[in-house]
Amino acid sequence: MGQAVRTSKELLDAGVRVLREQGAAHLTLRRVAEAAGTSTMGIYTCFGGRAGLLEAIYLHGFHALRDALTTALAPCGDPVDRVMAVAAGYRAFALADPSLFALMFERPLPDFDPSPELRREALELTFHLLADAVEAAGLGRQGEPDRAAYLVWTTIHGIVGIELTHALRSPLPGWFLDSREEGERVLDEGVRALLFGLRDQANTSC
Repeated sequence: MGQAVRTSKELLDAGVRVLREQGAAHLTLRRVAEAAGTSTMGIYTCFGGRAGLLEAIYLHGFHALRDALTTALAPCGDPVDRVMAVAAGYRAFALADPSLFALMFERPLPDFDPSPELRREALELTFHLLADAVEAAGLGRQGEPDRAAYLVWTTIHGIVGIELTHALRSPLPGWFLDSREEGERVLDEGVRALLFGLRDQANTSC
């Protein structure tokens, strides 16, 4: 029999492991407890139950995304390069951990809907990294840096999301996103095209 209680980090790590290896549908108290070598009571003790564990995994994902974007930004000084680094880091994170990414931004579990407070806390971990770069690059209308950053994020997220969908299906030779290299190129071209438009918008609003 496993230990009665594990640390919250051990249980969180076990939950993330189950998510990655077995999928969101298998994120049950029993599966996570088995992966952690403990009883389900340990999860209740640390997280109050399954909902609390899912919230912890959700927030863990945004901490991990923040770390990935911070690493991607580290060598960049030019504001536009920083925007592109966020795009590349976002894509790399999503492709490396699609199950966690889906829990963060989609709804693979119908009974898990993070509260507005938790979602705001999660977004505050990462959105400012993009917003700061967009504002430094002088993109969008004056006084609306967050709106411009949101437009950039939706473009990044949309392109990455489509690539993830393609990755779940058999390749379609000759069509877009038929390779990782093509996915990288589509993201780069798409984001740069939007930045060009936002820069033009900034110039005409002066």
